[in-house]
Amino acid sequence: MNPQLVILDFGSQVTQLIARTVRELGVYCEIIPGTASAAKVFEKKPKGIILSGGPSSVITPNGLFPAPEIWTAGVPIFTICYGMQLAAKCLGGTVEGWARDGQAESQSSVASGIREFGPAHVRFTNPIGPFKAIAPNSELRVWMSHGDKVTVPPPGFEVVGTSEGSPIAAFADEQRKIYGVQFHPEVHHTTMGKEMLGAFVLEVAGIKPDWNLGDFAEMVVRDVRAKVPEGNVICGLSGGVDSTVAAVLVHNAIGHRLHCIFVDNGLLREGESEQVFNSYKELNLNVTRVDAAERFLTELKGVTDPEKKRKIIGRVFIDVFEEEAKRIDDAQWLVQGTLYPDVIESVSVVGNSVTIKSHHNVGGLKENMQLKLIEPLRELFKDEVRAVGRALGIGEFFIARQPFPGPGLAVRCLGEITESKLTTLRKADLIVQEEVATAGLNEELWQAFAVLLPVFSVGVMGDGRTYEQTIAIRAVTSRDGMTADWYYFPEEILRRMSTRIINETPGANRVVLDVSTKPPSTIEWE
Repeated sequence: MNPQLVILDFGSQVTQLIARTVRELGVYCEIIPGTASAAKVFEKKPKGIILSGGPSSVITPNGLFPAPEIWTAGVPIFTICYGMQLAAKCLGGTVEGWARDGQAESQSSVASGIREFGPAHVRFTNPIGPFKAIAPNSELRVWMSHGDKVTVPPPGFEVVGTSEGSPIAAFADEQRKIYGVQFHPEVHHTTMGKEMLGAFVLEVAGIKPDWNLGDFAEMVVRDVRAKVPEGNVICGLSGGVDSTVAAVLVHNAIGHRLHCIFVDNGLLREGESEQVFNSYKELNLNVTRVDAAERFLTELKGVTDPEKKRKIIGRVFIDVFEEEAKRIDDAQWLVQGTLYPDVIESVSVVGNSVTIKSHHNVGGLKENMQLKLIEPLRELFKDEVRAVGRALGIGEFFIARQPFPGPGLAVRCLGEITESKLTTLRKADLIVQEEVATAGLNEELWQAFAVLLPVFSVGVMGDGRTYEQTIAIRAVTSRDGMTADWYYFPEEILRRMSTRIINETPGANRVVLDVSTKPPSTIEWE
């Protein structure tokens, strides 16, 4: 399926949110590197182009620039943050840089005196084009993240919005249909951000909304069937919704030529291995269960660094897959449930964003891996995966499950992984799951789980002194996992959780609540 809109990625951590918003409008889009050639940009004849934000500066030698042909091709363009500064720089405007170490970095040798990070207010003095639904001279709350700023618009552009730190917070060239905003309309913090993008996509660019996730599923099945006309495929199942939906999609394409391997890595929750395996059989998947718990724990012995733990787990998963592949004739492909957030937080394969942490789906693959990859969900967010799963008829046992990391409890058990620590964590986590379910909060919460901290503290039990570990309760609400707010449990639920964890969990005598948002924190502790 050809994209009707192309997003040029210059490394923003939230570029995928642009794509998510566009898809919610019913328009299929693709993200490609911001520095892609003009031929790459226009090969599928997009009806609109969006330039993302990014960490670079247009006024330093390492600035990243798009192909110059995009500005004269006659295709409507919407630019965001760094993208807006690119439009100004490339089309004859002026961009001033933030003063670094007391030195001005700008075209005019005059440094910008105000940076804007977080909430800000933009007054739309002349809302035209994609901004026309905004009342003239009204102020909207937006989300800013910039040091450099546009101080002189390019010829032909009108200033349509201003903020305290940006005299040109939005501009428009109606004749060429090129628009720019210094803020991020793709994040939910920006009032009417989705409406601005929607007006650009549907009205200015005139794109017909004909994309839906049912079409996506059919497209994946066709693509996999064409890619793998013969031979066998292996899928490593983790018990989560991502790998399950990926497996069912590929199974629908090639049937029992898909050989699923459910790896019990010893890092799953209480009773999860048996429950998940039985549910896979009910889906009619061709699945083999491999008990590799001892192998994983041996490899992880003495390892405390979270990146090393993730890479080891990813590597051992692949080792198991390749060993199992040798038992299957003509196995050439490996299916993975990689999602957009996995990619953007690990390393931008489409742009230049900063690495936050490695994910199991992208961080552990060996360069000489003998199996080729099939990643049918790589372009989707979690809620989109669930929608595809429901369209495929997968039961709510898998679809409604909260996200569970591929490395399992290894990233919720800080420090070295041991069987005794996992036993403690499993019991505490089971209590959290039970109390959340009893309170009817499963649908409201994105994730809720326990974390075992390598922190010992003194306690008193039965008039005796204890010196045991600490359990942290982590619960968040989110739309897509890219940002998250911590959830404040009602007092009676917290009291019950804490009491049960301390009374019923061996090795723990203290409970704390994690009250940090993402960002700056991540949802998982490692």
